[in-house]
Amino acid sequence: MRPSRIILGIDPGTTIMGFGLIEITNKKMNLLQLNELKLTKISDHYLRLKLIFERTIDLIDMYSPDEIAIEAPFFGKNVQSMLKLGRAQGVAMSAGLSRQIPVTEYSPKKIKMAITGNGNASKEQVAKMLQNLLSIKDLPKNLDSTDGLAAAVCHFYNSGNIKSNNKYSSWSSYIKNNPEKID
Repeated sequence: MRPSRIILGIDPGTTIMGFGLIEITNKKMNLLQLNELKLTKISDHYLRLKLIFERTIDLIDMYSPDEIAIEAPFFGKNVQSMLKLGRAQGVAMSAGLSRQIPVTEYSPKKIKMAITGNGNASKEQVAKMLQNLLSIKDLPKNLDSTDGLAAAVCHFYNSGNIKSNNKYSSWSSYIKNNPEKID
């Protein structure tokens, strides 16, 4: 077993995909990367999905994460937006699963609760708490990257407390635990 482990956190989005990587050594977190993939200049939705997949693969190849934590899409009233977010999440999950990396998804409320102790915290509150926890000098203008980082930190905090029906090590385990999502 490696003396440390790396967690990639992703906040999937169709205009901005935020991500953060942390390394855990002796139960201590260190920030490796905090960034975002901007997709606003690309009008083709399918090309955006391709870029999300490719960027996730690039991150996996560069950092060799042991686990991926991903923010689950929230349930809104706009069905088309939810569908697009679900697709973005799916291609990010596919990238990890194609490299045999376990993927765990967390609801936005659970992530906020893990970071701030308040499931209704604002993005700014989450970002400020992460800034303090990981000694981040300057916060990014967009907080999508801190949302991705928050998913990684939430996963670290919840290690050992994860419900097995939300953790997937392959497509077959995902399908087994989500039969309602199959046509």
